[in-house]
Amino acid sequence: MPKDLSQLTVHGFLEELASAQPVPGGGTVAALAGALAAALTTMVARLTLAKEKFQDRFALMASIEDRGQQRLLTLQALLQQDTDAYQAVVESLRLPKSTDEEKAHRTTTIQEALRQAASVPLKTLAALDELMDDAAQTLRSGNPNAASDAGAAVQLIRAAACIAAYNVWINLQSVRDKTFRSDAEKKVRVALERIESCAARSHEALQRALVHNL
Repeated sequence: MPKDLSQLTVHGFLEELASAQPVPGGGTVAALAGALAAALTTMVARLTLAKEKFQDRFALMASIEDRGQQRLLTLQALLQQDTDAYQAVVESLRLPKSTDEEKAHRTTTIQEALRQAASVPLKTLAALDELMDDAAQTLRSGNPNAASDAGAAVQLIRAAACIAAYNVWINLQSVRDKTFRSDAEKKVRVALERIESCAARSHEALQRALVHNL
């Protein structure tokens, strides 16, 4: 069974990730990158709330701080869920297939595991889509001394979204339920388009601002 990743040190997690085992893998990294982005977004909101000169933005930043803490918990949970979901796929592939009954049970179990393995990174992608709005908002309205941190959050979300999408797609390849597959593909496409568009605009704006001050 996969380890409780929340109990690992950074070194321990990296060692686990670098092992020859299939989990944790890319989907877990997507959730971790999202959690890091949520933490950075919360940090920028708090750094803004700590300065009286940004009082006109306190209500906005307080709401971002609250959502950031909740999204951090959500993405931390998805980190473990992704590892558990793919481990279930691995275990389903090891089921016996000597008789017709065993073959039927194995097929059903594999299909259910694959749908779950696609569903978890899809949830990660949805969480990232929601988080992007707040990360971009902290970049626009947060403490300018933390602009690079807000920019880091945006780019982590962008990378995590691509990774999550890859993990949805690779599991969907073997899913036989066409309706499930089509619905998931649409959700991925819509979320990726929004995230990529927002990330590109944020990057251009931050680059202009930072280079202008050189």
